[in-house]
Amino acid sequence: MNHPVPGALGLIVAAGLTLIPSAAPASGHLPPVLRHRFPNGLTLLVRENPAAPVVAVSLQVKMGGRWERPEDAGISNLLQHVVVKGTARRSAQAIAEAAEEIGGSVSASGDTDYSELRGTALARHWKALLDLIADVALRPSLPAEEIENERRVILSQVRNRGDLPFPLTFDTLLASLYGPHPYGRPTLGQRQTVERLDRARLLDHYRRHYRAGRIVLAVSGQVSGPAVVKEVERLFADLPAGSEAEAPAPPAPAAASARQVLERPAAQAQILMGYLAPSLAGGDYAAVKVLTTLLGGGMAGRLFVELRDKQGLAYSLGALYPSRAETSFLVIHMGTAPENLTRAEEGLRREVARIREERVTSKEVQRAKAYLLGSLAMDRRTNARQAWYLAFFELAGVGHEFLDRYAAAVEAVTAEDIQRVAGRYLADPTVAVLKPIPK
Repeated sequence: MNHPVPGALGLIVAAGLTLIPSAAPASGHLPPVLRHRFPNGLTLLVRENPAAPVVAVSLQVKMGGRWERPEDAGISNLLQHVVVKGTARRSAQAIAEAAEEIGGSVSASGDTDYSELRGTALARHWKALLDLIADVALRPSLPAEEIENERRVILSQVRNRGDLPFPLTFDTLLASLYGPHPYGRPTLGQRQTVERLDRARLLDHYRRHYRAGRIVLAVSGQVSGPAVVKEVERLFADLPAGSEAEAPAPPAPAAASARQVLERPAAQAQILMGYLAPSLAGGDYAAVKVLTTLLGGGMAGRLFVELRDKQGLAYSLGALYPSRAETSFLVIHMGTAPENLTRAEEGLRREVARIREERVTSKEVQRAKAYLLGSLAMDRRTNARQAWYLAFFELAGVGHEFLDRYAAAVEAVTAEDIQRVAGRYLADPTVAVLKPIPK
């Protein structure tokens, strides 16, 4: 899973967002989830969590980079930035003040497989929080001045991303790996597309996607499930029913072995090797998660031990495997000194070849499982993250209870499974290299 975190940090976090504790089932001792589907198609998930007097809401929409066309790339992200900047009842300042008055906050972002509107509050104000979320989701005014303000912010982010070595190399790699598939485009969009997005296009995008059949609303905290059902039924009565017809499915990505070299002024060289990988629903999902962690999971991962500790080749390195509703990717990355570029790339290729050809030890597999599953326990400690997980899995089509199945699948992964999926998915890499040149 990939919670919306921009830039290189987001890419690093994306490698471990579907992580769960190995010592306990994925749900741990969390209360069960109430699932209710309203006649208009809206899905509501409520977890009554009495652990702390707080409540969190995650409203996720099937709207994001996956459904965008090249000519409107970035429209979901821009729309999400603007929906929280005014409604028919509240200005941007009034929204912020209303959230502060109930001890919380409201924000929004666009991503690849979804867009999210999220909020938190003290539990005793849960009705006020839901009212605020409903107001933003159902009645955004999309003020023209706010569109221009947010456009400037996003264009600045696009420029900065193009100037930063790692994000630039990463975006180049994904574009080559995915070809025309929308997963190959950054969710921020590109300068020429973001500049053209006007209020009329944003409003049309909103009307086509903010429909009940495309939305999952998850609530976690010190609340009553049946009471939340009644309140959501009242607040979201005006949400348009059904689901807008889907656009034609994009062509399945078919990566070919390729190597691109970028030359830019930079202090470090960047080496990224990418492979297509299973979707959330893929049968090899859990095994590839363990494989990714075995390679790049912390200081005990093979890449860190072999290439940084033993050979001193890396400033930074790791492996990324985010959760995607369609074909995902596995990216191995390294930052190294310019004079070590050739040796470092050879070292990465050797480690990939070794894990494909040699059986890993049971101890390595168990370590990777513990790291993988333990990281999710840490990530799911807050109601905000619990609400996010519930909504994300439900919206992706694998069900809000997916983590229980996933935990069992991770525990069942063997050394033989690691060699099998390494042989299947780590064959011919797509490579992007940033080679520093003098300023």
